[in-house]
This record gives sequence, structure tokens and C-alpha cells, in this order.
Amino acid sequence: MPTNTFDEFFQAEAKMFLLATIRIALAEDASDLTSMGLFTEDDMAQAMIVAKQDTVVAGLPIIPMMLEFGGEDCQSHLNVDDGDTVSEGTMVAALQGPALHLLKAERVIMNFLCHLSGIANMTAQYVEALKGTKTQLLDTRKTLPGLRFPEKYAVLAGGGKNHRLTLSDMLMLKDNHIDRAGSISQAVNQLHTVHTPCPPIEVECRTLEEVEEASQCDIKRIMLDNMDAETAKTALGIIPNTIETEISGNISLDNIREIAELGPDYISVGKLTHSAPSSDFSMKFIPLR
Repeated sequence: MPTNTFDEFFQAEAKMFLLATIRIALAEDASDLTSMGLFTEDDMAQAMIVAKQDTVVAGLPIIPMMLEFGGEDCQSHLNVDDGDTVSEGTMVAALQGPALHLLKAERVIMNFLCHLSGIANMTAQYVEALKGTKTQLLDTRKTLPGLRFPEKYAVLAGGGKNHRLTLSDMLMLKDNHIDRAGSISQAVNQLHTVHTPCPPIEVECRTLEEVEEASQCDIKRIMLDNMDAETAKTALGIIPNTIETEISGNISLDNIREIAELGPDYISVGKLTHSAPSSDFSMKFIPLR
């Protein structure tokens, strides 16, 4: 993934949230009294970030953004692009600047890089499992509070697709909405009445009866939620080609290929963001005088 994709993704609201998260993360650590007791403001340092495992990388462009908080003396060089797969021992970035700032920023940088690379790495594994099918991999809104945008960006770095970034991007009718309206068709009609123009609508269906009703509505997509393979196959046969299809619930690397071969347009996987193990990197410092 080229770095300019990062710049395209983190504009306006997304960039605002990312900068706010960086500020909060730095503030959480308060003052680095240990480093302040051993280094002066004039002490400079170099650092390199090295992969300790084979992994897809995501989050590197956050490093220069974070170093801007340390002033003009802080510099960084990114040796690979987000979305690249690196091998153990690869130096992915080099940093230079006041030792006090690099040391304070170290853990925050590593937290972002390890977490986001872990998401990208898991996403890449699921994308690989879908090769040769028409099905595309989607994330969900099961993200950590305050990290919605960077986590969904990491999914892109791993080759996946984003579902909706916010509740405004697509209107999703779930059981509580449908129960309130009285039926799927009534809920869809009400949304089209209230919102002009109306954003795309997706309906979450749990039964074949709900699929049949939703298929008659003016909607963008139908999600088959937690259906077994046989029921999902039948449901996909009901839905017209004019409506996109998505399968969600209990998806793993063990079964995603089998589910994709049923023919849905999308499969959404919550664990991409809520359960991906962090990738392992280390940052090594070289104090300069």
C-alpha cells in the first residue's frame, strides 16, 4: 500500500481523530521522569525499528506525525510501505532527534505499529484464503474506542475492504430497528421517507422469511447473519442480483473458503479488528553526544 493511500484515508474527520488519539496517548504517559533525569535537552539519539517476525506492516506514516510533536529536530525515514510484507530482521524505519522526545514517543509508536500491523497481517491471511473467489473481505465496527479509523486503515493495508466507517455511511437495519418499525418493509420505507437523499440501506436477516421480505425492498445489501451453510446457500438463491449479499458471524480461517464458495459478494469478519494478535517489532536506540 503506497504511503499516499495513508494521506488519502486520513483526511478531515479521520485525521482529526488520529491526531487526537496521538495526543491522548502521549499525555497518558505524563512526564518521562526517568529519561529527564539522565538526558539533557541537548542530547540527540538515533533509533531503528526492526521487525521481529515475518509480517505485513501498517501504521508507519504515523511515526512522522508523532515526531512533529517533538519539533523540527525530529526526523524519520520509512524504509518500507504500509501493506508490504517484511521478514524478521528487516529495519522498517529509522528515527533521529532529541533523546528525550524519542524515548517518550517510543512506546506510543510501538503500540500503534504493533497493533495495526497485527490487524493488517491477519487481514492478509483472510484475503489469501479468498483468492479465486468473487468474495471480498470486509471489516466491522468492532473496533477499539478512539481507534476506529487507524484500525480500519490497517484492514486496507492488509488487502481487505472497509464496511462503513460511521453510522452515517450506510443505514443498517437490525432486529431492534425492525421490531420498532413493525417489519422490514415498513422500516425501509420509513428510512426513505425520513432521509432525502437516503444513504444505502443494508438489512440484517436471520431467517429465510426475512430474506424473502428484504429481497422485495429498495435496499443496497442483505446480510445473512449467523446462518448455517445450507440455509445461507438457500438464501443466496432468493436474493436478486440487484442486491448485494454479505455473510457474517462465526467466520474463521478454517471455514471462510467454504463460505465464500457459496457465492456471496462479501464476508465480514469482526475478529480482524477485535482479536488480531499484535505483530512484534523492537526499537533500538543509539545515544549521540
